[in-house]
Amino acid sequence: MLINKPILFLLFFLLSAFEWQANKPQATKWVIMQGGSLKVEGSTNVNKFNCVIDNYAKPDTLVVYKNNPKGSVPVSGILKLDVQNFDCHNPVMTSDLRKTLKVKAFPKLTIRFINLSKYPDLNGGAESIKGAVAIELAGVTKRFDVDYKFISAGENAISLIGTRQVDFSDFNIVPPRKIGGMIQTNNELNVIFKLRIKIVD
Repeated sequence: MLINKPILFLLFFLLSAFEWQANKPQATKWVIMQGGSLKVEGSTNVNKFNCVIDNYAKPDTLVVYKNNPKGSVPVSGILKLDVQNFDCHNPVMTSDLRKTLKVKAFPKLTIRFINLSKYPDLNGGAESIKGAVAIELAGVTKRFDVDYKFISAGENAISLIGTRQVDFSDFNIVPPRKIGGMIQTNNELNVIFKLRIKIVD
């Protein structure tokens, strides 16, 4: 029995639509809970230091698109942290860092999430995954690859730890100096951010 062309077209359209829906990335919401932090570790020619923005509590949400047919996992969402909240555990050093990061002109440090190399296994223990972010600091934005560690923290909850080395010069910043240049801050910084996340399908 012959099938006329309109019916063939309709069948083709329905099959194409079904295949598109099957391959469409699935959006999942990751709600960032209280208790996150961002730490910057650095050094001078004299000693080491670390500065922390602690207890990040803004209820941001990341949208993670799993089952992406192109392979990588797109992520959308932004964290905005107050540079003024950096604490270097030393009043002079804290003040110097805030000035170096141009806190008055650029009061926010922004992390925009771009993608993950794969969707984490939420039923496992700890898992290492690559990802990409764009960091905006002192008016300059630059993309970085990040090493993530995902740790299961109960039902539909995970802890995320991201690490990346950046340089002051990445953001056109001159590292601070003290005592006529005798104490010089090295260009390299190690950035570590920790987030507590609740996953909402």
